[in-house]
Amino acid sequence: MADSYLALLGTKGGPSVRPKSTMPTSSLLCLDGRLVVVDCGLGVTRGLVDQGMQLEALSLIFITHLHSDHYLELGPLIHTAWTTGLKTPVVVYGPAGLEDYWQAFLTSMAADIVLRIEDEGRVDLAGLVEFRTIEAGSVHQEEGLDVTAMRVVHPPLVDCFALRFAGAGRTVVMSGDTAYLPELAAFARAADLLVHEAMLAAALPALVARVGTSNDKLMNHLTRSHTTAGDAARIAAAAGVGALALHHLIPSDDPDYTPDDWQAAVSQHWSGPFHLGRDGLRIPL
Repeated sequence: MADSYLALLGTKGGPSVRPKSTMPTSSLLCLDGRLVVVDCGLGVTRGLVDQGMQLEALSLIFITHLHSDHYLELGPLIHTAWTTGLKTPVVVYGPAGLEDYWQAFLTSMAADIVLRIEDEGRVDLAGLVEFRTIEAGSVHQEEGLDVTAMRVVHPPLVDCFALRFAGAGRTVVMSGDTAYLPELAAFARAADLLVHEAMLAAALPALVARVGTSNDKLMNHLTRSHTTAGDAARIAAAAGVGALALHHLIPSDDPDYTPDDWQAAVSQHWSGPFHLGRDGLRIPL
C-alpha cells in the first residue's frame, strides 16, 4: 500500500508575505497514492515539488473559496505542470466564478501558451482543465475516494466550503475558512484528522496595527469570519476526531507568540494528538 498523509504546504492566514514568513494556504492530501491538492495560495507549486510530487501527475484540485490566499497560484500551478510535461486532464472543483479566473489567466498568458504549442508541440492547455462547481453534499466520487462538502460561515463570502475526504480507510476533514461553527463537528465526526483554521485572539490587535489599516474593518472581518484556536479545539473534541491540526494561522509570524501559546489555547478543550501547522509539515495518516 502506498503512503497516506496530509502535507501542509502553506500555513499562514491571509495573502501578505514578508521576509522569512510562511506562505499562504495550500495542502497536498495523499490517500494510498491518490494525490489531491487543496487550495492554491502563493507558493503551492514550490510546496508540491518539495514534497516530491511530479507536477505532471497533477489531476485533482479543490479550491475552498475565492479569497486570493486560496487560489492566487492556481493558474501558474497548472501552467507550470503543463510545461513540466502534463498531458492528462486536470479536474478543478471550486465555487462559481473560479472558471472566470482561469479564462482570464489563459488570456493573460496567451502569447506564451500559443508559442509553446507551436514551437514545442505541447497539447492545448485550455483543453486539459475541467471546472466543476462545488455545492454542499456529495462532490466527487471515484474508486477509493469520496469527497463531500459543507457550506461554512465566512462572510462576506457565501460560497465557502469545508471538505471531507474519505479513502484508503482514512478520513480527513478540512474546515476551510470559517467562523466558529458548532455544526462542523457533525461533519467531521470520527475523522482520522481534522485540519482547522485558527487564530489567537490576544494577538489580533497587534496584527491589525502591523498591517496598517486605519479602521476597524480588518478586525471585524477576523472576528466574524475566523475561528480561535480554542474553538477549533472544541470542534475537534465534539467531533471525536483522531487528531487535530491547525493551519491558516493568524498570526503566523509574530515573535511575541510561540507554539506554546497555540498549545495553551488548544489544551483547554483538546487533549488528543495535536499538530501546529508549519510549511512542509507532513502528517502520516
